[in-house]
Formats: sequence, structure tokens, C-alpha cells
Amino acid sequence: MKHKKILACFLTFSFLLTGCSTKDQSQSLSMTGTYFDTVVKIEVWGADSKIMDGCKDICEKYEQLLSPTIDSSEISQINQAQGASVSVSKETADLIELGKYYGDLSDGKFDITIASASDLWNFHDNADHSIPDAEQLSEAVTHINYKTIEVNGTTVTMSDPYAKIDLGGIAKGYIADQVKNYLVEEGIEHAYINLGGNILTLGGKTDGSNFRIGIQKPFAEDGTVMAVLPVSDKSIVSSGNYERYFKKDGKIYHHILDPSTGYPIENNLNQVTIISDKSVDGDALSTTCYALGLDEGLKLIRSMDNIEAVFITDDNTIYKSSDSVDLITDINN
Repeated sequence: MKHKKILACFLTFSFLLTGCSTKDQSQSLSMTGTYFDTVVKIEVWGADSKIMDGCKDICEKYEQLLSPTIDSSEISQINQAQGASVSVSKETADLIELGKYYGDLSDGKFDITIASASDLWNFHDNADHSIPDAEQLSEAVTHINYKTIEVNGTTVTMSDPYAKIDLGGIAKGYIADQVKNYLVEEGIEHAYINLGGNILTLGGKTDGSNFRIGIQKPFAEDGTVMAVLPVSDKSIVSSGNYERYFKKDGKIYHHILDPSTGYPIENNLNQVTIISDKSVDGDALSTTCYALGLDEGLKLIRSMDNIEAVFITDDNTIYKSSDSVDLITDINN
């Protein structure tokens, strides 16, 4: 994943009541910014501008720590160290450890050292639809192995000096959780946090109803919603082959790569959506379950507590991990 430095962050104010100097649950403030090459939108009810500044500060902080394209970030320092030990913050060390945990859970299908291969692909401005050189990609794959990462307290060492970490498959969820934790500490009861499609809700709507989160129809150019999840105080994260891709000679090349080959994963899935309490889990599991495929992905989710999933296959058939998933497919009602 390519990440851009912060472009802007704007505070916009939408007041349902005017001329009121105290916080009111019916008033919402929202911020929009660009971090990790993704648009962040956060709407908070009962907040003031200071709280919204705090949300912005959290996004900026973690981009500066975790972005592999900011030379001064801790991830860049690890990637540039050529095997030398690097001292990092507890937050970075903990997130790397969590990435390794999901590497174990997925038997290597989720691998935070995917960067050596993903850096060779361009899914943003690739007008020629160029594909990486096969020999280069084959060489890159030899450096993909999350087990080469050693974490000792807050010291990180790569036993393979050419391996590189990219937390793009887990960082947005982690940041969303940090924003939510901050808002809870500030006494906020209702918020909608959207980090480039990673949705995390704090409570429900102020009228007591659920937030309604749409699941996009894969490859629908107009953003058509094919199902809706009504949720409160939950994370909704989707991964799919339609998010960043190009087509060449009739074949789709998408951004979810197989760590064993460096090429896009090929299976019968278009999308996986994870419903969880923590967004960092949803972030990692959406990629993991997509990589595992329908049967193994369902098996994994059904073995876990308090986590549900929705799978969409390439014929747009929907599969739920359990009957307890409240999924509205008749979205006109």
C-alpha cells in the first residue's frame, strides 16, 4: 500500500440547534482529513472543537509512527536498518506483535512483511496496467516471512535485512480504535468513525436507533449498496478485490496479494466483511478471511468469540457466519 503524507484536515460544523453555548447531544461536529492515503471522516455528537482537534492529533500521530513512506516513521526506520535493532514506541511494538499474531492465526496468509512484493505493484496511477517483472517478484517473495521479525520489549530486529514491514492491513483499524478510546475518555457517547471504509461506531444514533452500514456491491461503479448492517458500538471492515485493481487481457489484478507468490490472491471471493468489537481485529481478519477463502474463512470466524462475518462470492451470493448476523438485503425497507 502506498501512503501519502497528510494533505489537509478540515473541521466542519453542523448544528441542529443554534445559539447554544453548551454541548448538546443533538449537535454534531465532523472532521475530514487524508492519512495513510485514505480519506478519514469522523462525526461526533456532543463534542466541541477541542475534542475534534484531539481526533486529528491521533490520526497525525499514528501516521507519523506507522507510515512506511514517511522516512522518519518508526516503520521506515526498521525497514532502513538492514537488520540492525531499532527502538520504537510501545504502540508500534504492540501493533507489530499483533500483526505477527494474525500471521500465526492465518498460517502466514496474513503477513506484515508483504511490502517487498506490494512495493512492486501499482494500483493507483498505472495507466499502462503494467505487471511486475516475474523474476523481481520471485526474489521479493523470498523476503516475505513475518517470523523474521523479532520483538523484544520495544526493540525490533529483522533477521532478514531485506525484509520490510507494511502495517497497511491492520493500521487503520488500530487508529480507529485509538480514536474511539479517546472519545470514550472524553465522555462522548455517540460517534461515527470512517477510515477509508473501516467503520467504527461509538454507541448508536442519538435517537436510540442503530447506525446503518452499507455493504457495497463489488465492482458497482455507482457504489450500489447490496446489503445493510444495522449496528451500535461495533466495527465493520470490508476487504475485496474491487477496492484497488486494474484489468489486463481480461484478467483482474487486485491489491490483496498472496504472500507465497506475490501475485493477487485468486479464489471465488469478491468481498469479506467483518463485524467485531475492535476495528483492528476487523481490519486484520477481513484480509485474512479473504486470503483463506470461503470455507476456511467461515471456519476461522466460527471458531472465534464475538466476531461475525459476511462473505460475498464472485456470483454475488451472500454467506453469513451465523444466523445472528442482522443483515438487511431488502434495503428499500
